[in-house]
Amino acid sequence: MDDSIKSKYQPVIGLEVHAQLLTRSKMYSADENEYGALPNSNLSVITLGHPGTLPRVNRTAVEYAIKMGLATNCQITRDNLFARKNYFYPDLPKGYQITQDKTPLCTKGHVDIRLADGTVKPVGITRIHMEEDAGKSMHLAGETETLVDLNRAGVPLIEIVSEPDIRDADEAYAYLSEIKKLVQYLDICDGNMEEGSLRCDANISVMPVGSTKFGTKVEVKNMNSFRNVQRAIEHEIERQIALLEAGEEVISQTRGFDATTGTTQAQRTKETMNDYRYFPEPDLPPVIVDDAWLHRVQSELPALPQQLYARFTGELGLSDYDANVLTAEKDIALYFDELTRLTPNAKAAANWMSGPVKSFLNERALTIAEFPLTPQHLADIIALLDANKINSSVARQQLFPHLLDNPSLPAAEAADKLGLLQQADSGELEALVQQVIDANPAKVAEYRAGKKSLTGMFMGELMKLTKGKADPKLANQLLRDKLEQA
Repeated sequence: MDDSIKSKYQPVIGLEVHAQLLTRSKMYSADENEYGALPNSNLSVITLGHPGTLPRVNRTAVEYAIKMGLATNCQITRDNLFARKNYFYPDLPKGYQITQDKTPLCTKGHVDIRLADGTVKPVGITRIHMEEDAGKSMHLAGETETLVDLNRAGVPLIEIVSEPDIRDADEAYAYLSEIKKLVQYLDICDGNMEEGSLRCDANISVMPVGSTKFGTKVEVKNMNSFRNVQRAIEHEIERQIALLEAGEEVISQTRGFDATTGTTQAQRTKETMNDYRYFPEPDLPPVIVDDAWLHRVQSELPALPQQLYARFTGELGLSDYDANVLTAEKDIALYFDELTRLTPNAKAAANWMSGPVKSFLNERALTIAEFPLTPQHLADIIALLDANKINSSVARQQLFPHLLDNPSLPAAEAADKLGLLQQADSGELEALVQQVIDANPAKVAEYRAGKKSLTGMFMGELMKLTKGKADPKLANQLLRDKLEQA
C-alpha cells in the first residue's frame, strides 16, 4: 500500500496478553500444572467440573498476579470477587471459565517502552485479572476428528489488558518485549510463546488522522511469536485502510492470523460482553488482600529491568545500546550486575559479556546459569588487563579458554602458569626492539623514508620474540623511538 494513503490514517492498537503462571498446581484445584505431560493425565473431578466439587483459589497464583501488578505500577484491588464467564468451547470442561469481571486484581497501571529513537513512551494498563486456562484442541494432519487434551484446563493465567495507546507494530513489539521481560524477571512465567505460556491477542482499528473517534475494532488471534504479532498488525492495518478507501465498512470480528500467508481470516463476529453472561462465582469466597500481605509481596520483588537499565546507564555510564542488551535477559543482567560490583571498569565488563561470554554461550546453546566462570573470574581478568599485566588478545585467546576448562584456577595464577604475564621491563624490551631493527635493515630504511605503515610489521616481529607477552603500549613507544632515531 502506498505510504501516502497509509499516512491519512492513525492506527489504534491495544493488546491482551495471557501469561500462564509457574505455579505447581492449577488455579482452582490441586492438579499438577505441568507442560508436556501425557495428554489428559493432570486431571481431577474438580478440573472436569463434576457435580458436587468445589474449587479453591491458588494463593501463590494470587501473589504472582500481585507482583505483576506492582511491577506495572498498578493499583491493587483489596476485595477480589470471582465470576463465571459462560460460553461454549469444546475444551472448556465446565462450560464456563472462572475469572474476574468487575473487580480485577490490578488496575490503572502503565509500562514504559523505549522506542527506536530512544524516547520513552508509557503504555497504559487497563487491568490485570486472574482466571483459568481452557484445554487444547488438536487437529492432526489428515484427520477429520478433533482431539482434546484437558491438561491445560484450569492452569492459572493472568490477562494483562493494555489501553489503546499503541500506534504501530513496532510499538507493539516493544510493549510485548517489556511484558515478557517483566514476567521472566519476576519468575512468574517463562514467557515462551511457542509453548503457549505467553499468548497475545491484538485489538486493531484505524481512524482518520486528527479524529478523536476510534474506528471499528477487530481482534486478531493465533500469533505465536513477537514477529508474527508485528506481521498481523501490519497486515490488518492495511486491510482496514483498504476497506475504508473503497467505501466499505470494517466489521467487528475475531480474525485468525495465518503465518504462512501473513494474512488474517475471519473466524466469527465479535461477541459482546453480554454474550458471556457473567455472574458471580457462588463457590468461591472473596479474596482479601490486606496491608500485611501486600507489603510482604512488595518486599519480595526483585530488581526489575527498568531499574537495572537506570543503574547501568546512570551509575555505570553505559550506552543505551549496552544497557538494553544486558537487561534483555534476567540471568545475564543479574550476572553483569554482580560483575560490576567486583570491578570499577563497567565498560570492559560490558564488552566481555557481549563479546567472549556471549559467543561461548551461543556456540554451545548454553544459558548463563551453565557458564563455568563466576563474575569474580571475569573481574580478575579485567583487573589483569587494567594493570597491563596481560594484553587483550592474550586474555581472550589464551587465558579465557584456559579458565573455561579450569574454572577452579584464579585468573592471575592461570596467567602466571601459562607464562602470559607481560614483559613490562623497559630495559629488556628495548634490547628486543633493537634486535628486531637490526634484523630488518631494509624495512627500517623504508620506514625512515616515509612508509610508516611498517610499524605493524615491526610490532608483529617483536610480539613473536616475546611470545605475545610484551606490553603493547610500552613496546609500541620503544619501537617508534628507535625507528625515529636517525
